[in-house]
Amino acid sequence: MMLDSMVFDIGPITLSYVGPGAGVALIGSFLVVAGAIFSAFIGLLTWPIRRIIRSIRGRHAMAHAKVPRVVIIGLDGLEPTLTDQFLEQGLLPNLAALRERGGYPRLGTTCPPISPVAWSSFSTGANPGKHNIFDFLGRNPVNYDPQIATVRIREPRRKMKLGTWVIPLSKPSITAERRSRPFWSVLSDAGVFSAVLRVPITFPPDRFNGVQLAAMSVPDLLGSQGTYTLYAEPGSDVPDEDQVEGEGDRQCIEITQNNGRYVSYLRGPINSLRAEQPELRLPFTVTPSGDGSAVMRLDGQKIKLQPMKFTDWINVTFKAAPGVKVRGICRLYLKQIAPRFELYCTAIQIDPNKPVMPISHPKVYATYLAKLLGPYATLGLAEDTSSLSDGVMDDQSFLQQSYDIHEERERMMLDAVLRVPRGMITCVFDAPDRIQHMMWRYIDESHPARPPDPPAELTDAMRHMYQRMDETVGRIVAELRENDAVIVMSDHGFKPFRRGVDLNAWLRENGYLTLKEGAELPSGRYLADIDWSRTKAYAIGLTGIYVNQTDREGQGIVAEGDETQALIDEMAAKLTGLRDDDKDAVAVHEAIPRARAYHGPYAENAPDLIIGYREGYRVSWAAATGRCGETVFTDNTKAWSGDHCIHPDLVPGVLFTNLNLNAETANIIDVAPTVLELLGVTPPGHIDGKSLLWTEETSSN
Repeated sequence: MMLDSMVFDIGPITLSYVGPGAGVALIGSFLVVAGAIFSAFIGLLTWPIRRIIRSIRGRHAMAHAKVPRVVIIGLDGLEPTLTDQFLEQGLLPNLAALRERGGYPRLGTTCPPISPVAWSSFSTGANPGKHNIFDFLGRNPVNYDPQIATVRIREPRRKMKLGTWVIPLSKPSITAERRSRPFWSVLSDAGVFSAVLRVPITFPPDRFNGVQLAAMSVPDLLGSQGTYTLYAEPGSDVPDEDQVEGEGDRQCIEITQNNGRYVSYLRGPINSLRAEQPELRLPFTVTPSGDGSAVMRLDGQKIKLQPMKFTDWINVTFKAAPGVKVRGICRLYLKQIAPRFELYCTAIQIDPNKPVMPISHPKVYATYLAKLLGPYATLGLAEDTSSLSDGVMDDQSFLQQSYDIHEERERMMLDAVLRVPRGMITCVFDAPDRIQHMMWRYIDESHPARPPDPPAELTDAMRHMYQRMDETVGRIVAELRENDAVIVMSDHGFKPFRRGVDLNAWLRENGYLTLKEGAELPSGRYLADIDWSRTKAYAIGLTGIYVNQTDREGQGIVAEGDETQALIDEMAAKLTGLRDDDKDAVAVHEAIPRARAYHGPYAENAPDLIIGYREGYRVSWAAATGRCGETVFTDNTKAWSGDHCIHPDLVPGVLFTNLNLNAETANIIDVAPTVLELLGVTPPGHIDGKSLLWTEETSSN
C-alpha cells in the first residue's frame, strides 16, 4: 500500500497547537493560514511527480528482502517469570504456538529499564548515549527547573499585539529530544513502507514513507501529560494536593447543587490570543434523574450519565476567538450522586477528528482512524493511573478504562495489517505496563499496599490481562500470511515496588546535599529548597543523581574533571550494596557511573550516576519529584505497586517469534538491525545492535 492511494477526509485546516508546559498557542494569523493553503496547493501540483518518483523507487524496494512483511507486536512490560508461569499452565496458547514455531528467549533491556529509554533504543537500535533519552523527567542545568525529557515546545517567536489581542505571526516549535534515526526512517530511504502505531517517543511524529500515530509525550489540551478532574460536593473525600506524589496531575473542582441541578465547567487551555491569557471554560449542568443516573447538558449535547459507568467519548469545543476553536474529547464517570455528588472527567484529550496539533504522520492519518473507528484516546499516557493512586477511581473502573483503550489499539493494528501488504507494521500496547503498575499488590502478599482479603477478580486481574494479551496476539497473527515475520516483544519486565529509596535524603545524610535554612521536611517539589552553595549532588527523576558541577549547573560548586569523577566514584561505592536495615535487605544492586553506562554524542546529558535497584525497591515518590524526605527508606503504600526501574539485569523483557533467530543474548537494540536485514536494508553505522539472523559464521559456531 502506498500512502498516495489512500483517501482521507481531513476537514478544515486546524489553527492551534498545544504542548506540555506551553499551554495552547493559537495560530490565527493570515500569514499562517495563507502558508498552509499555499503548501496544500503546491502539494497538489507536485503530487503526480512525487507519485512517479515513489513508483520508480518502489520497484527496487525490498529486492533483497527475506520476507514480504515484518509485524511487531509490542506488549509493554510483559514479565518473563509470569509469562513462563502462564505458559506452563497452558493459558497462553497463541504465544506458545509462536514459541514452538520459532523461539522464546529473554530480551535484554536498557539502563535504566524504563519505557521512554527502552522504546527509543528499540526505534533507533542504539544505546541511550546516541538517542538522548534517559528518563521521563529531566532538569534544566542552568536554573534546575524540571522539564520533560522527551520533547520541547516553544511559543511562536513573532507576535503582534492589537489592543487586547495577541496575534502570532509564526508557528510554535515542537522539537523531539530523541536523536538518531528510527529504523522506519531507514526503511523509508530504501522505499519500504511502514505503519507505526503508538510506539513511545514518536511525538512529534516522524516524517517517512508510511503512517504513524504518536504516543508517549502527546499532551492533553491543558498542555500537561494528563490532568484528570474530580467534581465533588463539599465534604467529599478528595485527594489532598500536599499529600499526593506521583505520576500525573489532578484538579478538584468544588460543585454545589442549585435549584435541583449541579452547575460547573470543563477547564480548557489558556487563551494565548488574549493579552491577559484567561483560561477557556466550557459550562455544563448535571440534573439527577432520581434513579442514581443523571443528565448532563454540555456544549449543546444531552449526555446520559449512568452510575459507575464510563460514557462514550464526548466532543468538546473551546472558542478562543471568532473562527478559532480548540477541539477535544473526554469521557465522564459518575461515581455517585448521594450522599455527595462526585463526577470524574478524564484528561481532555486532542480530538483525533480535528487535531489541534500534529499527532500523526501524515496529519490526516489520525483523522482517518477516527473516521474509521470513531474517537479514540490520543493522550501519550492515556490510562489514568493517577486517579487510581489518588483513590478517586477504583480498580475495576481503571481496568475497564485500560481495556477500552487496548481495544482501540487492537482495531488500529488490524486495520494496518489489512491495508499494508508489504513492509513493516508495529504497534505497542500499553495495557500490560499500566495494569501491572497498579495491580501488582494483588499478587504480592507482602506488599504494603495490599488490602486485606482482596476479591478474586482482583487477585486474578494480572492473569486475565496476560490471557487478554495472548488473545490479541492470536487475532493479529490469524490475519497474517504464512511467510510474514512475526515478533512479539516487551521492552522490559516487571517486579514489585514495595519500598522507596529517597536519594535526596541519602545525599543529605551523607553530606552531599544541604537544604536552605528553615526548610521543612519533606522539602518543596522540584529542588525548590536546596541550598546550591553547599550542595554537591542532587536527584530528580526516576534514574539517578546529578553532580552540581561548575560550568554546567547554574550554581555548581564541584569542579569539572577529576573532582567530579572522584565524587561520582565515591558515591557509587557507597550506594552499591546500600542496605535497608529495617528489612534486612540490599536495596541497591549497583550504582553505575554514566561513563560506564553510555557512549555517544549525547551521553553527557544523562545523570552522572544511574541507580540500579534490587527487586522490591525503586526511587521514592518524593525524590522522583525533587523533594527531600525525612528518611531514606519508606513503604510504598500506593496502588502503583509494581515497577521496572531497577537494575536492567534483573528485569529483561520477552521475545516471541516465528523465526529461528540467533537470540541467546538478544537485546532490545538488536530488533532494529534484525528488521532491516529481514527487509533487505543494510543497517546504518549509528546502530549499536546486531542482527539476530543466522549467518554462516554463527551457524558454524
